[in-house]
Amino acid sequence: MSDVAEAGGRRARGGGGASRRAERTAVSFETAKFIQRNIPNFEILNEEALQIIEYNAETVLEEIGVNFVENEAALVRWREAGADVRGERVHIPRGLARKLCSTAPKTYTQYARNPERNVEVGGRNLVLAPVYGPPFVRDLEGGRRYATLADFEKFVKLGYMSKWLHHSGGTVCEPTDIPVNKRHLDMLRAHMVLSDKPYMGSVTEPSRAADSIEMSKLLFGADFVDQNTVMTSLININSPMTFDGIMMGALEVYAANNQASIVSPFIVGGAMAPVTVAGTLTQVLAEILAGVSYSQLVRPGSPVIAGAFVTSIDMNSGAPTFGTPEAAHITYGAGQLVRRLGLPYRSGGSFCGSKLPDAQAAYETANSLNMALLAGVNFMLHSCGWLEGGLVSSVEKFVMDADQLGTLHHLAQGVMMDTNGQAMDAIREVGPGGHYLGCEHTQANFKTAFWRSDLLDYKPFETWAEEGARDTQTLAAERAKKMLSDYVAPAIDEGVRESIDDYVARKKASMPDAFM
Repeated sequence: MSDVAEAGGRRARGGGGASRRAERTAVSFETAKFIQRNIPNFEILNEEALQIIEYNAETVLEEIGVNFVENEAALVRWREAGADVRGERVHIPRGLARKLCSTAPKTYTQYARNPERNVEVGGRNLVLAPVYGPPFVRDLEGGRRYATLADFEKFVKLGYMSKWLHHSGGTVCEPTDIPVNKRHLDMLRAHMVLSDKPYMGSVTEPSRAADSIEMSKLLFGADFVDQNTVMTSLININSPMTFDGIMMGALEVYAANNQASIVSPFIVGGAMAPVTVAGTLTQVLAEILAGVSYSQLVRPGSPVIAGAFVTSIDMNSGAPTFGTPEAAHITYGAGQLVRRLGLPYRSGGSFCGSKLPDAQAAYETANSLNMALLAGVNFMLHSCGWLEGGLVSSVEKFVMDADQLGTLHHLAQGVMMDTNGQAMDAIREVGPGGHYLGCEHTQANFKTAFWRSDLLDYKPFETWAEEGARDTQTLAAERAKKMLSDYVAPAIDEGVRESIDDYVARKKASMPDAFM
């Protein structure tokens, strides 16, 4: 669909005759609205525990401090705000970080170039975004290999066509065939042109964040970007308690331009945080307070999400583990702490340590997805496609996970208690000893009564065997091929697309290739 409608003051952009013909001939598919929860959040910590953790986190900030490295401007900002700065160590007086965090919005809108795909981040909402960051890809045909730009574009197309996915994401895989200093341009172009869902900007260097701003102005119009949030981008903290100049430099660019950042501790329990749940939550909260408050030092009121990437460690091998009860405890507890700050919350995903989209992957992913829903997560990165501890973006698992995201939508609806939900007419009509298959209530509701997978096989054994006894990975591979064969790019104004392409070409030509 073309971005022809005005949204929030954005100027209308017609797609022309070619765009309208593309819309008429495109394969029709449905994209669900972001999730709006009608179920309670699961809260694992009582009031006493929350107060202890909050007190301890403030003690960490005041007595131990956090490092802001290779960033003199950050040290100046903190000193002017009243912090005790000793070298690159910043000691934040008790209460200061929490006060600074209070200016961050509780919710914000991220605009897509198709206004129907806009998302509301925060409150009772949950926005689902795909896997982020793997250098490798895997599929049934090619096996495990380094990712290319062609792979990246394939994942963007699959994300665009996935019904339950609300967001196009960012680095859905790392296109290693493009120089490091230039690949952000190709990745951002793919999100802008091959999809019309919201997207993330580059954070690997402040100048690349600035490129993301400039390219977004070409897509949306400079005035619109100046006044609205069109990107939500990931700012990882180097846990424990270190904020590096590159990540903070990118955050500074986005905050100054009113674009959203996810300030997210990167927690591997036992390696980057204590082995206990309460200890990890103390460190997570301290890092969130420091990172979010710094974004508000850059620009009060700039949108920010408080994040927590959480996993534990296998004490025998040192490998990260996923879908564990300890990770769930931390994710539930962090949700409570973030809500008390009045901020949107990021966590969860389709986490697994498996090398293949197999039973281990399914168990660990199911645990992780349901944990995030119940924890009150507002923005779920890595919601589909994650494999091998985040080293691999899997085509088949992307499709499998994206299908299962439908269960989160239906679980979040809660129990309908209106007249139709009570179904008393049906119970009266059928009575004792009957069946409900043909009753009026069933006929009126059968299309929407139960969530149904578009992927999993529910056929009798004989039919399944006759059709080749295909397992889920095989079905997912076939579905991915079908989706990609049906793909038609969303209409976009040709002048806008040409301006984006020209920007990418000029920027790439202006610098030599760098692969480090």
